[in-house]
Amino acid sequence: MKVREAAVAGQFYPASAETIEEMFSYYNELLEKHIDKTLLETKSRAVIVPHAGYIYSGFTANIAYRILANSGLKRVVVIGPSHRVYFLGSSIGDFEYFETPFGDLKCDSAFVNELMQKFNLKFFPDAHHEHSTEVQMPFIKKYLNAEVVEVVYGDENPANLVPVIEFALNDDLTGVIISTDLSHFYDIEKAKELDNICIDAVVKLDPDELHKGCEACGKIGIEAMLMAAKNLNLKPLVLDYRTSADASGDRSQVVGYLSAAFL
Repeated sequence: MKVREAAVAGQFYPASAETIEEMFSYYNELLEKHIDKTLLETKSRAVIVPHAGYIYSGFTANIAYRILANSGLKRVVVIGPSHRVYFLGSSIGDFEYFETPFGDLKCDSAFVNELMQKFNLKFFPDAHHEHSTEVQMPFIKKYLNAEVVEVVYGDENPANLVPVIEFALNDDLTGVIISTDLSHFYDIEKAKELDNICIDAVVKLDPDELHKGCEACGKIGIEAMLMAAKNLNLKPLVLDYRTSADASGDRSQVVGYLSAAFL
């Protein structure tokens, strides 16, 4: 049995299911106190989510997963950038299961094979110790329990990911999760200036805007999602934006986090 073993449990998120459950419950208490409940009834099958440690970005991601859960998805394609290894193109995870603290998630092997054949995607095992995708899996197991497909990209042309996203979203039971953080380690004023470029690009569905100063580590994935959204006539909805300063209090070196949905 080919299992994608957890590589960052206990680092980016707790290794204990009970502790993660407590975090999710806390996020949901905050949501239900401070967010318009009609927002949580929104349906979407495509989202942008952050991938930092849960104590920093978990609340922002949680909103997106609450919304994804409204769509009854059978599978999700999780697309994130490689931070550990450099390679050309994109790698699709050829696994049977993905390990999470909540139990193993089933990978959709048939869909993986279909994407491999249709889009000439390869499997580079070294690319799949990646936190940008892994931190999404406990959310998926908890809120969706859908089968998963993991795509990690390296030096990639966003245009090559667009048909993969469109193919996935053409199936009403399939969702797409684009993983990215925004700017890294600027003071809070500079971070917000740079992050607003990324957010404006999402709001306007304007991929060109991303190249005017957006420093998201997953900019390639965002750009591909915006191009696909335009082609599919989807409308963007920003769900949450904050920085690591909201959790740490340190405003001198922050990381930005965004969640957004496409309707």
